[in-house]
Amino acid sequence: MRGLTVLYDAECPLCTYVRKWLGRQPQLVPLAFVPAGSTEAAARFPGLDQAATLTEITVVGDGGQVYRGSAAWVVCLWALGEYRPLAHRLSTPAGARLARSAVLRAAKWRESRRQREGWGAGVYRRADGWEYLPDRGWVHRGAGPDCGGGCEVA
Repeated sequence: MRGLTVLYDAECPLCTYVRKWLGRQPQLVPLAFVPAGSTEAAARFPGLDQAATLTEITVVGDGGQVYRGSAAWVVCLWALGEYRPLAHRLSTPAGARLARSAVLRAAKWRESRRQREGWGAGVYRRADGWEYLPDRGWVHRGAGPDCGGGCEVA
């Protein structure tokens, strides 16, 4: 494996903090970071469920391998020189339970912060006018011929 792409929620404070931390670590396998749900993510990985990448960390290997949740965190640690031994320990059955537990705790913390602080609010907006609404999926809000600047196109 020569590279990994980490899809992360750019509106989540925890996700952006971890993204910056990963970026500062010495890497044995280069990590690239792409905001989940972005135009770049959709263009690079059209087969992925883009909405799912906003709710669960997703890592894509240069050979097309897809890792989600705790497996994604373990492969990120595996890419880092200092943390590869830890990644190997987390790859065992006992370690996998620990990794899953840590990811669930982080997800609960993330959700409680999102609800308290209102970031994201379940709606993710892209610069090109597309937004993800949890109850309806992706919609485009753009100016149409008769809309005066605010039609919704499903």
